[in-house]
Amino acid sequence: MGRTLENKKEIVSELKDSLSRSQLALVVDYKGLSVAEISDLRDRLRPNGATCKIAKNTLMRIAVDGDDTWQPVTQFLQGSSALVLIEEDFGGAIKAYQGFQKDRKKTELRGGVMEGRALNQDDIKAITELPTKEELIAQIAGLLKANTTKIAVGLNAVPTKLAVGLKEVPSSLTRAIKAVSEQEQS
Repeated sequence: MGRTLENKKEIVSELKDSLSRSQLALVVDYKGLSVAEISDLRDRLRPNGATCKIAKNTLMRIAVDGDDTWQPVTQFLQGSSALVLIEEDFGGAIKAYQGFQKDRKKTELRGGVMEGRALNQDDIKAITELPTKEELIAQIAGLLKANTTKIAVGLNAVPTKLAVGLKEVPSSLTRAIKAVSEQEQS
């Protein structure tokens, strides 16, 4: 028994909702995967803020119709297509998929879409080489810590140099008076 019109509308609505929360979509050929293997893929993607959606290509086309951000995905929809929708950790999610693909050797990444632009496999590989959100936060924290340390050292040096300078004033003054008096005597 086929899907009802109401059921198809619900699937399209779910796809639109998932796409609205996503920043990157990958199209994967999942032909030959069992239900257990698809569940394994979903389990690997979930910790990275990604989901795997499987629907008929026509329903996916309807979901992206009129949406310039996701319209380029239609060029990758042929055969058995699954959408990997990534909300947050691009690199982590793509690496999770690549790990799954390496283990199963049954899927093929066709391409992706980000900010209305179609991505080829080289573009997607470049995204995986970007630092993760956690790595960026750590780098920023390190920079902030280094700068505050430099500021603290600099602020600490000012009173020290001022104290040394003030300490030198009396002896410099004494030397100046002595030099003036010696000059007057000669």
